[in-house]
Amino acid sequence: MNWQLLPQFAITGFLNGGPIALIALGIVLVYKSSEIFNFAEGQMLLLGTLATWWFAAEEGLGLPLWLAVMCGLATAALLGLLIERLALRPLTGQPLLSIILMTLAMSQFLQGLAILIFGTTQRNFPVIFDITNPYKISLPFTFNDNNIIVILKQNLVWSFVIAMVCVIILWLFFQYTRTGLSMRAAAEDHETAQSVGIRIHRVFALSWAMAGVIATIGGILIATASGLDLSFPIIVLAALPAVLLGGLDSIPGAVIGSLIIGTAQGLAALPNENFVFGPEAAQAMRSSAAIVPYVILLIVLLIRPDGLFGRKRIERI
Repeated sequence: MNWQLLPQFAITGFLNGGPIALIALGIVLVYKSSEIFNFAEGQMLLLGTLATWWFAAEEGLGLPLWLAVMCGLATAALLGLLIERLALRPLTGQPLLSIILMTLAMSQFLQGLAILIFGTTQRNFPVIFDITNPYKISLPFTFNDNNIIVILKQNLVWSFVIAMVCVIILWLFFQYTRTGLSMRAAAEDHETAQSVGIRIHRVFALSWAMAGVIATIGGILIATASGLDLSFPIIVLAALPAVLLGGLDSIPGAVIGSLIIGTAQGLAALPNENFVFGPEAAQAMRSSAAIVPYVILLIVLLIRPDGLFGRKRIERI
């Protein structure tokens, strides 16, 4: 293994976990408020990011980037509200499986809607960060008497910073605002929250709108580096193990799980031609780094079935 490259790949993977954390938070928000696992998160992310591109691109409205982002986030919020109001609220009182299957159906409907409106062409997202002048960090240790320098692209660093700022804002929202406290109360017990005057359906609608906005922010940050096409929802495959790893009902767990998953994917891409099963196996591991999060997930769930930060509920009859 090329140990000199280990810090480069580990830090890059860790920073990549920032936008993944936002997508994971979107899933956790919906689950905490309504106990529904949202399988349409990837398609909500896709439509929100495509809408932002259309507002900003010359082929679309050509708005200033900051205004296009605001319009894209408003579109994502409206999409979340419509999904909750038109597709899920009529299923209130129905078996949970029916509601989960509805989110699966919505994912396919939204994917088709994206094809119908935007087509299948890959698009370059407008440049937000400078990509020509990467940051160079000299680490305070050496390897074989050589200084170790980590090179980080600006879009990678600033995407992580923006993602963490969004996480802090979300935490402050839940801790200190009346609406956030109402959502936390509804997440604990629907009937008790309703008995003290909290409008549960309003909480559900707000959680879906916030899930769309948060996921779209993550999608925009990722699109600035990787481009944008209809395979974009596959990013959720990294967020799903992060959610389960941290705990389905834990917001801090979703963030920490995403950072762990990002770091693991970065390390899986580390060149290692001396792999115990041979160079071909090492190349296969690098090309299938998406498998690594699920391997970690299986190991953790065998030890802690509720995830690292999930709460084990004990009910007495």
